[in-house]
Amino acid sequence: MEDSERPSSSPSLIDPKKGFCKANSTFYSKRSPLPLPADTSLDVTTFMSSQPHRGTTAFIDASTGHRISFSDFWRSVDRVADCLHHDIGIRRGDVVLILSPNSISIPVVSLAVMSLGAVITTANPLNTAGEISRQIADSKPKLAFATPELAPKLAASADISVVLTEDDEEEIVGSTRGVRVVGVLSEMMEKEQSGQRVRDRVNQDDTAMLLYSSGTTGRSKGVDSSQGNLIAHIARYISEPLAPPNQTFLCTVPMFHTYGLLIYAMATVALGSTVVILRKFGLHDMLAAIEKYRVRTLVLAPPVLVAMINGSDLIKAKYDLTSLKTVRSGGAPLSKEVTESFLEKYPTVDVFQAYALTESNSAGASMDTVEESQRYGAVGKLSSGVEARIVDPDTGRMLSENETGELWLKSPAIAKGYFRNEEATNEAFSSQGWLKTGDLCYIDDDGFLFIVDRLKELIKYKAYQVPPAELEALLLTHHEIKDVAVIPFPDKVVGEFPMACVVRKPGSFITEKTIMEFVAKQVAPYKKIRKVKFMSSIPKNPSGNILRKDLIKLVIPSNFKL
Repeated sequence: MEDSERPSSSPSLIDPKKGFCKANSTFYSKRSPLPLPADTSLDVTTFMSSQPHRGTTAFIDASTGHRISFSDFWRSVDRVADCLHHDIGIRRGDVVLILSPNSISIPVVSLAVMSLGAVITTANPLNTAGEISRQIADSKPKLAFATPELAPKLAASADISVVLTEDDEEEIVGSTRGVRVVGVLSEMMEKEQSGQRVRDRVNQDDTAMLLYSSGTTGRSKGVDSSQGNLIAHIARYISEPLAPPNQTFLCTVPMFHTYGLLIYAMATVALGSTVVILRKFGLHDMLAAIEKYRVRTLVLAPPVLVAMINGSDLIKAKYDLTSLKTVRSGGAPLSKEVTESFLEKYPTVDVFQAYALTESNSAGASMDTVEESQRYGAVGKLSSGVEARIVDPDTGRMLSENETGELWLKSPAIAKGYFRNEEATNEAFSSQGWLKTGDLCYIDDDGFLFIVDRLKELIKYKAYQVPPAELEALLLTHHEIKDVAVIPFPDKVVGEFPMACVVRKPGSFITEKTIMEFVAKQVAPYKKIRKVKFMSSIPKNPSGNILRKDLIKLVIPSNFKL
């Protein structure tokens, strides 16, 4: 029997309550099976467009009120794909970058690119030109889609051509401040198709998406997800719908991120739901959109729930939120206190948690019923098609229920690995296809997953991931800093923010303000250092690695309260 094969010949070996199989120490999902297509040459775009539903409006721009129907949306996808193939020469395997705030253009471009067997990658609009250029150097895109105001960030990458995603007549002529402009998206969406639909044959193992995930060391890595991985992602939501059919969602999270792109630009499209898109998140913009468009479902990061709790009296006095029925939370665990406080303030809204990673393409765990959501502290039961193992990080021994260890996941949705990074891939993915999440957890007697801690050292600022090593490397370039460690400092509003523990060089009197300004000039806003503590030394092990947990205990008092 294969290492991870379900022991179908002996179903009694799988505990019906928790899904655990003693024969191979594997937990199996108790959800409905994934409805995967038999055709292995089917691309994810075609798979999505073939799903039956009765939805009418696909997307609404919250700021302008502009709507696009499903029929017009899919027509636009086909037209953009036709232009990319015949006019620009995009072929199977070519990489296309999107640099844009939340917009209807993101799902149109993404699905058009992937229908050709080409690869989509996204960049955070808040990132600096230098950070974006490093991603471009790694992924080597042939083309970029960008707004006129963001296009100048691509100027350092001279080889890349740009399609503008917004009409701006002054910027369209010639080039946009050093950027070679080759088209405008709105014109591509209106251009009649050539009628020639001959394209490269797509295999489901072909890379379809490169989303960059911050690693625990060094710079971010491109997560290599295949057509098949994304089809499995869509199949999961067909099996486990986010909400009843044809509901209205509000997109509050960045669409360049796995959370926004996979749910709001893909899953909801396949399900026939309407998505109202916020170009940029603002609490009052979000609340106004819920009222105006009668939004039923939100997907939020925990800090937004906290903001809604803290401002509940003013919010309920000013906005009609009676349409809101469900909030799904992800990105970080929700405490029992926050969940209970939210339900007390908004008693007609259900709160469902979920757990996934960029590398898992939404495969993980989730709460799917009100009864499940009352298991406080848990992040849910294993998603459809997911297998899990709990592994002792020190011995490698596979553990059973109620034993804490590192969570390993396996699913058809799990990414292939990290793009052009064999070392990182081998570290995070086993030879049998298990994703080592880096999260310490346990699964209880009823099959609920509980996240206890994380082995990874990422700082979670709102929904953003901040790798401490990146900021440490930057700070060490300052001529007055001898040593440094960056740790997460808990914050009621944002979850965590980066705090620098700094050892000055002899004779230096560098200040907290100078250090914070030094970093702020060179990184995206969410990566900024917001607190500094000066120390005589940084605790490290004999190998020279920072003892980050010891440092956190030393710097942040155990009785510290938010």
